[in-house]
Amino acid sequence: MKVVLFCGGLGARMREYSESIPKPMVNIGYRPILWHVMKYYAHYGHKDFILCLGYKADLIKSYFLNYNEWLSNNFSLSNGSKIELFNRDIQDWNITFVDTGLTANIGQRFKAVQKYLEGEEVFLANYSDGLTDLDLPTYINHFYQRDKIGSFLCVRPSQSFHLVDMHEDGLVKDIQDVKQRDIWINGGYFIFKKEIFNYINRGEELVLEPFQRLIAKKELFAYRYTGFFGVMDTFKEKQQLDDMYAQGERPWEVWRDKQLEVTDV
Repeated sequence: MKVVLFCGGLGARMREYSESIPKPMVNIGYRPILWHVMKYYAHYGHKDFILCLGYKADLIKSYFLNYNEWLSNNFSLSNGSKIELFNRDIQDWNITFVDTGLTANIGQRFKAVQKYLEGEEVFLANYSDGLTDLDLPTYINHFYQRDKIGSFLCVRPSQSFHLVDMHEDGLVKDIQDVKQRDIWINGGYFIFKKEIFNYINRGEELVLEPFQRLIAKKELFAYRYTGFFGVMDTFKEKQQLDDMYAQGERPWEVWRDKQLEVTDV
């Protein structure tokens, strides 16, 4: 199943990094967060990627064209220069790089790669800054059982903020931490049938008008997930993911056990 990844945004809330590199190329550990997302899908057998590029697209292209396998894999070094890798990351990945415009929104980036999905009845799509330990095969099976045009991962907010309920004159009725409320947000990890493109008109953002049309037709459902979900939308969230990585708490690395088994053989 092909995987469309949206990699073209400006990452304005990550300005500390995004002035020099695009947000998908900001590292978590030794690899960009985009790599972590792709590695997740590849672990479950989905290794045919379409990258919707925009801001600083050249840096993403260059990264994969000059990819260093040794950086995240075990290897031996002999004679000072001969490298023998014990395992590899991307040798069996197929990556299509598509420039989808510097200022295009998600919906238009998606439409721009439609031709590269020809012949695909169902495919995956996602943002490039969210990590999870979701069991993808279970989610995909659920999608087929529901038989709708689209689905997305529905998660609890990870940010800490307070919701205010007040009268028209500003007198406060109640104030609560967001985590005390039964609030769910769009976490990405979309699954779509090819018919999704019939619902996207020129200039529209994916989750606004197109999703409203799907809702009206009862063709969109949310897959609630209470396991790990972490997003790197702000500098604070990047620090949180960095801390988890440094402490060895990396629930999104669903491939780790399998990689350890290969290394131990």
